[in-house]
Amino acid sequence: MTKLALQFILLTLILVLAQVIVFNHVCLFNVAVPFAFIYILLRLPVTLSINWVLTIGFFLGLVVDIFSDTQGMNALACTILAALRRSALRLYFPREEDLTDPCPSIHSLGFGIYLKYAVTATLIFCILIFLIASFSLFNPLMLLLRIVCSTLLTTLLLICIDIITPNKA
Repeated sequence: MTKLALQFILLTLILVLAQVIVFNHVCLFNVAVPFAFIYILLRLPVTLSINWVLTIGFFLGLVVDIFSDTQGMNALACTILAALRRSALRLYFPREEDLTDPCPSIHSLGFGIYLKYAVTATLIFCILIFLIASFSLFNPLMLLLRIVCSTLLTTLLLICIDIITPNKA
């Protein structure tokens, strides 16, 4: 196994454990929930086959679902996010050949482009997870507030994680 694969596996274990043990129990003002584990999907190399990305996304969400007792909500949202992440990156960085590193990060994309990419991907995930969780539009203002606040909190968390992780992970 390559060093990069081992670093991704270790980072995945750390973030899934952090999500299950800590972040699932954080709910700021009963609206904002951080989703740290989606950082793995955002950071996967753009050169990785879509089949691998979808598989990793599904199993990442499934593991969080198993330990969080959320009946497949994260697996569905992660799989859809995995399918849309390359399109979200192309919105802000159209030429993948210009990437200095195949793993999207602040160092390879620059802060502005990475921030837009992270906000877009996090917004996609939060819309999916909260629509799946509510399964109705009974209280649309509360649903919108949860989506926006969770997106902002998760994006802030993802930026912090990206800053502290090594460039090659």
